[in-house]
Amino acid sequence: MKGSQVKSTRLRVILAVAAAGAALTACSPGQAGTAAIVGGDRISSSELESSVREYEGALAKANVSASQLQFPGSVPQVVLFQLATAKQYTQAAERKGITVTDGEIDQVIAASGGEAQHEQQMLQQAVAPSHAREFTKAGLLLTKLMAQYGGGSDEAALQRGQAQAIKDLQAVKVTWNPRYGTLNTQRSEQAPSLFVDAGRFGAIPAAAQAQ
Repeated sequence: MKGSQVKSTRLRVILAVAAAGAALTACSPGQAGTAAIVGGDRISSSELESSVREYEGALAKANVSASQLQFPGSVPQVVLFQLATAKQYTQAAERKGITVTDGEIDQVIAASGGEAQHEQQMLQQAVAPSHAREFTKAGLLLTKLMAQYGGGSDEAALQRGQAQAIKDLQAVKVTWNPRYGTLNTQRSEQAPSLFVDAGRFGAIPAAAQAQ
């Protein structure tokens, strides 16, 4: 991974509508061991921990530290956010009958320079290699969802498509376990963190606050 790519990264979270449809509720006591619930689809704490281990291992192999990537939160937080929003995008689009083929995913990967290069790009977005295709599929589904509402290449059309897609995302509730933080729905330059409460993972890294 090139140094210039690392320095320019600020966690590009699939598309600009990243957190727009998230629900801010806590997991019920009966959901012990749950990191998040996305429209009834559970992300377990063990699944998250496995993804974090894989992601950190891939970073180490690429000789890149998380601090270089300047994520707006801890590694577990951003990995969880990506896992949850990918599921949210997928469910919202599929509820509207939108699908993505393996061939379309392969085209994106090929356009990225091949599987190895694509996985390197995914690392910059807090996505572990085993979730790269899932993440890419979610992005394609969301793009198609916005296009269905007239989201084209010009800014006005894109905004219309995003506005309608956000309504669909809001119908897919995301429930976060408060142990992993409280989602920040009013991010700004002064408060860039994904989660305003760092939970059991400790304070937000200084690099994230410096965005």
